[in-house]
Amino acid sequence: MREEMTIIGDEAYRAAKELIAEACPGKNEIMVVGCSTSEVGGAGIGTFSSPDLAEVVFGGIYQATQEAGIFLAAQCCEHLNRALIIEKEVANLYGYEIVSVVPQPKAGGSFATAAYKAFEHPVAVEHIKAHLGMDIGDTLIGMHLKDVAVPVRIRTKEIGDGHVVCAKTRPKYIGGSRAIYEEI
Repeated sequence: MREEMTIIGDEAYRAAKELIAEACPGKNEIMVVGCSTSEVGGAGIGTFSSPDLAEVVFGGIYQATQEAGIFLAAQCCEHLNRALIIEKEVANLYGYEIVSVVPQPKAGGSFATAAYKAFEHPVAVEHIKAHLGMDIGDTLIGMHLKDVAVPVRIRTKEIGDGHVVCAKTRPKYIGGSRAIYEEI
């Protein structure tokens, strides 16, 4: 079991590094992650929440975001209306309103609970507009991405048994056929 946990942690780190390399986020941008540890563990979403799996998946992803100088936002499950756990610094920097809730494995999810325990000054917010994101186990992170999300294909297709889908965002194109756009 210990070896499997190490492999899962390595998969999470590798997937986050691949996404960051493809999306090229700027310093202090936000990466949102939704993660079903039930799916990672091979069960149906919401049926087998695992704090141990959450810690290794979170640890791998958090390490990659810290190395890149970007912030991590951990999406809670539907029981907390997909609120997010972030560092208080992020809420202050982006002007996000802090709400009062502490995630638990069965109300918020194990991944968000792991983030709450690991962050230095964790807070919950209801909404963000992240610059890039990773969805592990089909948790539906789209509501927390900026308006124009673009799929990012990475080599890591699964973390454990959880399906991985990634996205980056770009500014909206406005102005029609006469407009000229900057390369981003």
